[in-house]
Parts: sequence; structure tokens; C-alpha cells
Amino acid sequence: MAPQQKQRKMAIVGSRSVGKSSLTVQYVDGHFVDSYYPTIENTFSKVIRYRNQDFAVEIIDTAGQDEYTLLNNKHFIGVHGYMIVYSVASKQSFEMVRIIRDKILNHLGADTVPIMVVANKSDLRPEQRQVSAVDGKKVAEELGCGFVEASARYNENVGKAFEGMIGEIEKEEEDETSACEFDRKGDGQKKRHTIAREATA
Repeated sequence: MAPQQKQRKMAIVGSRSVGKSSLTVQYVDGHFVDSYYPTIENTFSKVIRYRNQDFAVEIIDTAGQDEYTLLNNKHFIGVHGYMIVYSVASKQSFEMVRIIRDKILNHLGADTVPIMVVANKSDLRPEQRQVSAVDGKKVAEELGCGFVEASARYNENVGKAFEGMIGEIEKEEEDETSACEFDRKGDGQKKRHTIAREATA
């Protein structure tokens, strides 16, 4: 008997105009859209196959954040993980990665949450870049997140980005399971992101 589909929910966050919608539409619908109206927010559904397991995934494509814009409360209800997107052509959007990540953790009151950092627009010419792949990977490693460079325009590594997000979510689930015995004994050191499990139980 085939394993039952797992239900997962992810939010795509990041600065405005970095290509969040373009990545999502490319992955879900298989075509490139250059831009959306910046205030539009959409929810998409897609079955993602990861390690021989099907995941029925709800993808929230958010309108975009800046230093002064807090994520909406609905971006935290039942969400299992967050994909933080920046543009390799925008140093400012890259610097927002850490800020958005901290906002998420502060709102959840957690020390860890599944996050995938995605550097979009990797197809741009070297002289158009403001952020190198090395710098992107370094920050992701410092934050303990997954990382990939992608091009929504040419559909390069787009699937890898979303599958990597599922991988980060599942890794957190496995870590929680393995840490369960320690937590029972009072040895658990980190608060983990459990809001999604509580909301979907």
C-alpha cells in the first residue's frame, strides 16, 4: 500500500520584487511571470514528491516584507516552514533575510523553525550581481537553513528549492522525534516550532 499523503503548509516570504510569485508560479504552473501587483497575495496547492513520499502542500505567496512590515498572523497559523527569498541583484533584499528570520522566530517564541533560503535571479550577468553564491551560502549556514540559488525565469533549481523546503520541514520533524526522550527528562535546550502541529492536530 502506498504511503498516505502528508499535509504540509509553507509560506514564501522576502522583500518585494525579489521574485517570490515568479518562483511559485513557475513551480506550480510551469511558466514564468515577470511580475505581480505587489499587494496581491495568493495561495497555491501542489503535490510534492520527496523521498518516495507524496506531500500535499499549501503554498502561501506573501505580498512582501520590509524592515517595518510585520508578517500577518495568518502567516503563522498551521505553517510548517518558511522559504525566505532574496534577489542576487539586491544587497538590501539579502540583508532582509536575517531580519525576516528573526521576526519569524520572535513571533513564534521559538529558537528553530524550518527555513529554506533561496537566492533568485541566478541567471543575471555577473556585473548585475550584488550578492555572491558564497555569501548566500555562508549566511544560510550561519542561520542553520537550507540554501539554493535559482532562476524563476529559466526554471533552474526551482524544483530543488521547494523540495529543499520540504526537506527542511521533515528534518525538523525528525529532530523533534529524536529529541522527545531528552525533553521528557528535562534536558531539551531549544524551543522548537510546534505551532503547525498543534494547529493541524
